[in-house]
Amino acid sequence: MDTWRNSSVFRIGSLLFALSLAQICLAQTANTCVECHTALDAPLQVTQEQFSHDIHSQKGLTCASCHGGDPTKADMDAMSKSAGFRGKIERNQIPALCGRCHSDPAFMRQYNPSLRTDQLSQYQTSVHGKLFGKGDTKVAVCTDCHGVHNLRAPSDAGSNVHPLNVAKTCARCHANAEYMKDYKIPTDQFAKYSTSVHHDAMAVRGDLSAPTCTTCHGNHGATPPGVGTVQNVCSTCHVFQAQLYAQSPHKAAFDNAGFPGCVTCHSNHAVVHPTDAKIGTDAQSVCLQCHVAGDAGYQTASQIHTGLTRLDAAIGDADHLLSLAEASGVEVGEARLQQDQARDSLMKARVSIHSFRVPPVNEDLQAGLAIAAKNMQAGKDALAERDYRRRGLVLALLSIFITVAGLFLYIRKIEREPAKP
Repeated sequence: MDTWRNSSVFRIGSLLFALSLAQICLAQTANTCVECHTALDAPLQVTQEQFSHDIHSQKGLTCASCHGGDPTKADMDAMSKSAGFRGKIERNQIPALCGRCHSDPAFMRQYNPSLRTDQLSQYQTSVHGKLFGKGDTKVAVCTDCHGVHNLRAPSDAGSNVHPLNVAKTCARCHANAEYMKDYKIPTDQFAKYSTSVHHDAMAVRGDLSAPTCTTCHGNHGATPPGVGTVQNVCSTCHVFQAQLYAQSPHKAAFDNAGFPGCVTCHSNHAVVHPTDAKIGTDAQSVCLQCHVAGDAGYQTASQIHTGLTRLDAAIGDADHLLSLAEASGVEVGEARLQQDQARDSLMKARVSIHSFRVPPVNEDLQAGLAIAAKNMQAGKDALAERDYRRRGLVLALLSIFITVAGLFLYIRKIEREPAKP
């Protein structure tokens, strides 16, 4: 009996202790801020659903981490000065407030050791940060790009700064002519970017490595590249083109004239898909922006365009013959594979254009023309084999027909002969 009583007392005591711990934990994790703000109207409304996606919430931080106060209390003491309540964070306080944690390596190491902690110092060197330092609070601060109570990791597709969303985030200000009117800069960047090959790669093909605003301008240290450094920015992706351009006659000419390297021919935000027509002497050629008929650049452009057109046509002709042979059932698999080599040569020639010299371009063109000519001959041979097979088939069918007809006539002859007695 005593053993039973002792056991019961122990169980009851354990249960009471567990309940006490649960109450303590509940008090520690309670967030009365969200409980109240869920019922408020925008812009003060913050729902639990919103806050649950916030990266800060997921890391265990609460409203009090930024706003101060005591989220475990359900009365007005939660927002008292004694509880450290700061209330609304003004725009001019935001960079310093975010930097209080994000510039502290020891603090950030607890959550993400690989996260950089120089964002605030970078921001202060940016166009936004410099204007902000002069008292302009219209420029972008941390929350304009990252969000406020629904701030997500950049890798989250719902984040404002996810690669697929960066351009739209920048456009909220930079495409707003009324908002940007005091800064005397264009507001058509997003519209132009939306027509570009970079946007096509990013938004249509889903290539998250494709350039977006921050790729060229930077993020926290956002500053437009200068005229003399545009080619350095482009070369982070277009390495071979940049190397060829650096050794080309255009490099010195553009530097002396004060022209920005790549964008003089390709534009900046509206980088469209390049075509062979862009180099040459017709109306679509960008070469005619500087060169006139008869000068050395005009002649170089004309020769290069002629070579590119010739190889492109040769590849097309070979493809046509091989397709006809393939449709006829003749094996041309090896020639088909070699066509890829011809196309590679054409692609290399289009890259070699950036040397703005005929010999290196011709080297790639001649290699491609040789392959295309070989494949064209393979196509002709395949079609000749097809015709040979067809003639053989006709002769075989004719022979079979004659044989069958002969047998038929012979049988009829036998059938007409009278039977012998």
